Amino acid sequence: MRTVGVEEELLLVSATTGEPLAVSSAVLAAAAAAGGEDADGVFEKELHQEQVEFATRPVSDMGELREEIVRWRGEAARHAKDAGARVAALGTSPLPVEPSRNFGRRYRWMAEQFALTTQEQLTCGCHVHVSVESDDEGVAVLDRIRPWLPLLNAISGNSPFWDGQDSGYSSYRSRVWNRLPSAGPYEPFGSAEGYHARVRDMLATGVLRDPGMIYFDARLSHSYPTVEIRVADVCLEPDTTVLVATLARGLVETAARAWRAGEPPARIPAGLLRLASWRAARSGLQGPLLDPRSMCETPAEAALDALLEHTDAALDATGDRDRARRTLSALTARGGGAARQRDVYREGRDLAEVVRECVRITVGDDA
Repeated sequence: MRTVGVEEELLLVSATTGEPLAVSSAVLAAAAAAGGEDADGVFEKELHQEQVEFATRPVSDMGELREEIVRWRGEAARHAKDAGARVAALGTSPLPVEPSRNFGRRYRWMAEQFALTTQEQLTCGCHVHVSVESDDEGVAVLDRIRPWLPLLNAISGNSPFWDGQDSGYSSYRSRVWNRLPSAGPYEPFGSAEGYHARVRDMLATGVLRDPGMIYFDARLSHSYPTVEIRVADVCLEPDTTVLVATLARGLVETAARAWRAGEPPARIPAGLLRLASWRAARSGLQGPLLDPRSMCETPAEAALDALLEHTDAALDATGDRDRARRTLSALTARGGGAARQRDVYREGRDLAEVVRECVRITVGDDA
């Protein structure tokens, strides 16, 4: 069974005002002081000092993955509290902020190269790593999962507010992220050789500094033997993160089976996939999405049913089918992270209260 690991980026915020706080160095110092073999390498800094990232270990059981996410969110909250902050699983800050870039040669290079676009990247995503047997299998997967990735963004949409106002999007984070020159949908690679040649050609332009700046919606990890799917907002609730990871593994396994059976990938141009990505970011679970098979608008429920049907055999093989269907049904009935944030705001509360409510949901209590 394929293993899955998740990286979640969390926002560091004030417990009272909800504003982002530039305290990641203190949070990481607290985590280092706490020690413990299990925590080694779990927490890392990100581009800005108002955020922190953790990574789960690779597991094959989705119940274990949920336990990992809950555990490390709780540990992040404890260390943030030591630094006078709280953690919130928010794709963007609802309140205005002027982010403080972390120190380091790589981050300085990004600030000089990408200018204002770097400053705007106080965004928190969720990256899902799914194990593959080889680069050949991994690239075959990348070529075949392309049309389905926007639906994972729709499911995870958790960034409706930007700079103190409603953006009109479910995932405004993805719109900000896609301002980076290598981000977004990609054309099929055809083979592992084709993938690596594309990466070499992109790096040779000088626009990008290193392979870590290949920001495709999905890519071969440069650190692990995995396909890394990068389209999701950080999810408000752990169950949504697990759902995204479950469907990601289902897509990878379905694609690998199709490759082994000699089935070619759909030849959908990246330009159409950009439209599908925009539609998913705009609508989330509340409006139309593009059907991955026809690239035509369809109700969100129909598009998600197509995703479940497409991955059904793979989900059944891992014992995840029923749980995935229940979780997705509950999510669509209740509304995802973006809808929950808007619900709090429409009750007459301000954006600071939206952040405080998301802090409570992130760790499951009033911490």
